[in-house]
Amino acid sequence: MIRLLISFILFFVTGSCQVTNAQTKVMKTQTGYANVNGIKMYYEIHGEGKPLVLIHGGGSTIQTTFGNILPLFANKYKVIAIELQAHGHTSDRNAPETFQQDADDVAALLQQLSISKASFFGFSNGGTTSLQIGIRHPEIVDKLVITSSAYQREGMIPGFFEAMQHANLTNMPKPLQDAFLKINPDTNALLTMHNKDRDRMIAFPDWSDDDLRSIKAPALIINGDKDVVTNEHALKMSRMIPNAELMILPGVHGACLGEICVAIPGSKLPEITVEMVEEFLDK
Repeated sequence: MIRLLISFILFFVTGSCQVTNAQTKVMKTQTGYANVNGIKMYYEIHGEGKPLVLIHGGGSTIQTTFGNILPLFANKYKVIAIELQAHGHTSDRNAPETFQQDADDVAALLQQLSISKASFFGFSNGGTTSLQIGIRHPEIVDKLVITSSAYQREGMIPGFFEAMQHANLTNMPKPLQDAFLKINPDTNALLTMHNKDRDRMIAFPDWSDDDLRSIKAPALIINGDKDVVTNEHALKMSRMIPNAELMILPGVHGACLGEICVAIPGSKLPEITVEMVEEFLDK
């Protein structure tokens, strides 16, 4: 049970598998680094259109979180996918990870890219970061898509925070370890990233309801019916954010994205998720 809990929430992931879709366009990808608040932040830009920022989960990379759905979004939007502090290609700083700092880093990156406003799709830890962007940087937010994320400790299933006390590399999903080491073969960097993610969740403080009430951008809250974030908490979030909608989809944590640890070959759920998100973004 401990391994399952840790796999599903500390390391919020999405598939690294290739998406093959007859309607997926072949398009150029721009990659780069930006000096942001003392770190070198990695980003990729795919496609053209309105900006959509993808923010991965804890322990993950762009590909391990969004590999199965990024190409679908890039058919319609200018997708800016980023890797946060200590994750993937992005360097670390001599400071703990915080969702507030992550939000500030993303905002600073967009400023350097001359993107004044965008929509944000965040998964798990990335969704919590996206909430902070809505709170701290409302001027840059068009819409928010918050997937499998929480803003208070009560939002996690029973046993989650107890499981965090036992989190170590032994119970970090191997696909995530492999993906990190493929990018950065430094095992010490992997351990540092793991421990910072773990410690952030262990010490996670409740946010106030007023924090969520301050978010003015339209928001779509997505949760799995067997997620590690409870459906009751997802409903609460949708009621706290003034202009929010709620969508409960079948599956465990990350199934709606086709994430690497729970992807089901041939499942149409990731495509359905993309279609529903696009409908929300295009309103």
